[in-house]
Amino acid sequence: MKHIVVLTGAGISAESGLKTFRDSDGLWEGYNIADVATPEAWDWNPVLVQEFYNMRRKAVLEAKPNDAHYALAKLEEKYKVTIITQNIDDLHERAGSTDVIHLHGIITRSQSSKNPNLTYPIDGWELKMGELCELGSQLRAHVVWFGEAVPMIEEAARICTTAELFILVGSSLAVYPAAGLINYIGRSVPKYIIDPKIPYLPSDNFIKIEEKATVGIPLLINELLKD
Repeated sequence: MKHIVVLTGAGISAESGLKTFRDSDGLWEGYNIADVATPEAWDWNPVLVQEFYNMRRKAVLEAKPNDAHYALAKLEEKYKVTIITQNIDDLHERAGSTDVIHLHGIITRSQSSKNPNLTYPIDGWELKMGELCELGSQLRAHVVWFGEAVPMIEEAARICTTAELFILVGSSLAVYPAAGLINYIGRSVPKYIIDPKIPYLPSDNFIKIEEKATVGIPLLINELLKD
């Protein structure tokens, strides 16, 4: 089976009602990024940070996969598909995709404050202060913050080198190291980008579909399933 690698960003989840990570004013859900998405923020005000991610988790659980998520899952009928996502929601999995790599963590899990490799499922939307990991440290959202390493980036880069077809959807390519993954795709590999506002690309050999994800992805997937 031909191996298709898909890199998804906030744009695909926005159509399910989840706000993009950072709006044009630099804020996320009205909060300064430095106040809710850094290790320092957790040190300064863990209650605020915990409440912030509880609200994001509640929104994720209330959201539903959209046509783009379902179309990507359908692609597995004919191809080996690996989805690399910058998103912290579980909408790809709920739509039926079976091979998903979360570069920035997944909000439906918690992690130890001492050892980020210790992660646990969360029952419901609320992670409370006082809930501890097996090492006795406070549990926090399993989300990669600014200033933290991206543990899955090397594996994602390796997978990109194996792609026989590449699809980029809903990403502005503004967040590194995730944006650098397109450099690992072979030069001769067919490449598609789907976005209503095509970002700057370091190479011009992308086939551009200037549509939102829920329009462009089903169109492309229908063509790929015909071939």
